[in-house]
Amino acid sequence: INPFEMPQDQEHYMHQCSLNEALLEAFTEGAGNPYSTAIYTCFAISCLVFVVSTITKNYSQVDKLWSITPAIYAWIAAIYNTDSEGSGLGSGSTRTTLMAILTTIWGVRLTANFSRRGGYSWPPWRGDEDYRWALLQEGHLLPILKREGPWMVFNLVFISFYQNFLLLLTAAPSFVAYTMAQAPGCKGLGGTSLRLWGLDGLATVIMLGSITIEALADNQQFSFQTEKYRQINAGVERKGDYANGFCQSGLYSIVRKPNYAAEQMTWISFYIFSVAATGSGTGSGIVKGVWYGLNWSAVGWILLVMLFQGSGWLTEKLTLMKYPDKYADYQKRVPLYVPSIGKLLGIADRGNKSKSSTTSNAMTEALEFGKDTKEEYLSLLNA
Repeated sequence: INPFEMPQDQEHYMHQCSLNEALLEAFTEGAGNPYSTAIYTCFAISCLVFVVSTITKNYSQVDKLWSITPAIYAWIAAIYNTDSEGSGLGSGSTRTTLMAILTTIWGVRLTANFSRRGGYSWPPWRGDEDYRWALLQEGHLLPILKREGPWMVFNLVFISFYQNFLLLLTAAPSFVAYTMAQAPGCKGLGGTSLRLWGLDGLATVIMLGSITIEALADNQQFSFQTEKYRQINAGVERKGDYANGFCQSGLYSIVRKPNYAAEQMTWISFYIFSVAATGSGTGSGIVKGVWYGLNWSAVGWILLVMLFQGSGWLTEKLTLMKYPDKYADYQKRVPLYVPSIGKLLGIADRGNKSKSSTTSNAMTEALEFGKDTKEEYLSLLNA
């Protein structure tokens, strides 16, 4: 039996199962379904973030929730799906429960990493603010944002609402899985909508692998920065990457942002669950609104990848502003997100690695270790 072969289903249900129509019906029903519950939750969180950030002038409130809210949305879909027909392995709730568990694993790890870097404090609205918000508020990229009115609109639209709804969209494959298990026409498909199959296994393996890579990258960065600051405090002469101020070994010798790359792959693999649920991984599928694996929930990972392109570009630009020579050389040698075949096979030319410099760079240290408070950034910028 080929585990990646789509299960055979009753084709007379083909005309009854429309993913888009089921989505519209869920919205028109009003309250009492996971779609409305998740949207109301997201709206409430967005409003709270806007009010708190406006009052406290700390615009990193979404950062504190980034690793928490996707798991909430995934569990909403799983809980609403618990009354699916059948029980045990292969029941309608199995896929959404698996997705919620994996999202929780991702969230717990990322929350723990954010916490050990000082991301949380008491009261919870206090704490570090991402240096990039300070940069934007000072008008370095868009001068109009220096004005109070445009900045408030930016905070409302992008920081508070767009980012929170993006987090909801990243969890959207859970709602596709719910729809396939609960919508009358789709539910009758049986195997494709209810039973786990090869694509679910593939998605699980890739997602767990991506979470593991991200954890290794974060741990490597944390250990590197801890040792670097130990050497600084001890007055030890730093050599190699410690003299340069940023990590270029291990995973960071393969791509410059291995944690960002793994984060993107995590949510791309999460989307595969929706492909498995619609049974469309091996062709055009039998569900209306799906074309060769593409369904409306793909907008989540696509927008997330686009966000990381912009965020990565901004971070790289800031690093080059403060550290043009060393980081420019690093950029030439190592790709940003997608590793080269040579790097993966370990046959990349290591002779081009530049010799270490004893000059440290505070800006790069801030970027890499998460020392990104508004005060630190502005003081470093003016140093």
